[in-house]
Amino acid sequence: MIEAYSTPWTDVVAHFERAREGAPASGLAVLPFGALEQHGPQLPLGTDTATAAEVARRLAERVDAVLLPPVHYGDTWNNAGYPGTVSLSAATVTAIAVDIGRALVRSGALGLVIVNGDWGNRQPLYSAVRILNAEGVLPAIALDYPGMDAAIERVRESPAAAPGLNHAEEIETSIMLAIDPDAVRIDRYVSSYPSFPSDFGTRPMQLHPFSESGVFGDPSSATAEKGEQILAATVEGSLDVLADFVATLSPRA
Repeated sequence: MIEAYSTPWTDVVAHFERAREGAPASGLAVLPFGALEQHGPQLPLGTDTATAAEVARRLAERVDAVLLPPVHYGDTWNNAGYPGTVSLSAATVTAIAVDIGRALVRSGALGLVIVNGDWGNRQPLYSAVRILNAEGVLPAIALDYPGMDAAIERVRESPAAAPGLNHAEEIETSIMLAIDPDAVRIDRYVSSYPSFPSDFGTRPMQLHPFSESGVFGDPSSATAEKGEQILAATVEGSLDVLADFVATLSPRA
């Protein structure tokens, strides 16, 4: 693995060239796509970016890919009511990913792997991947943390605030304790279990009317050990998905 941000351009070219010598995964560029959004009083605004960057780093190490710097902003409209959150439009998220894909072709990359760190990015990144593949720009795939849900079910002790909602509570706090424990303000833990309407999750809703703190659940049972289990399972799940993707890569002229 090499990190593009701190590597001379000639080394990036040489790394991508290895794909033509029989190491197709070396032709991959791994892009963490995060967000700047509230995660309660105890977690940093960059929690989603930190998580995506950590998964992307571990993934790039395992497959010997080029690790790109993270995109620190995403489509976080649902948290836009909390100060500090900075949200991009869905169209901008799509455009950023497509532009990066087009630029990578000129650098010699054989494929783009986007590690998505935020729920709001899912649809716009899917659109970007569709464009890159359908227009023959380069093979691309967006990973929405495969393997993470199963790992969460294994380690969770506190009830979820809503099905599938893991925001600023036990799960995300555990992940940040594993990645950067100094960034977690344990003294600020609060619990919040709002009442949601019956159609929650089926139509777009901003979250600030439901929780003053921005916490959805209870972070008090969070541990670094749980976070590490979740991260490790997510990397393994991502590798399983990437196996078939890598097999489709072909050296470019």
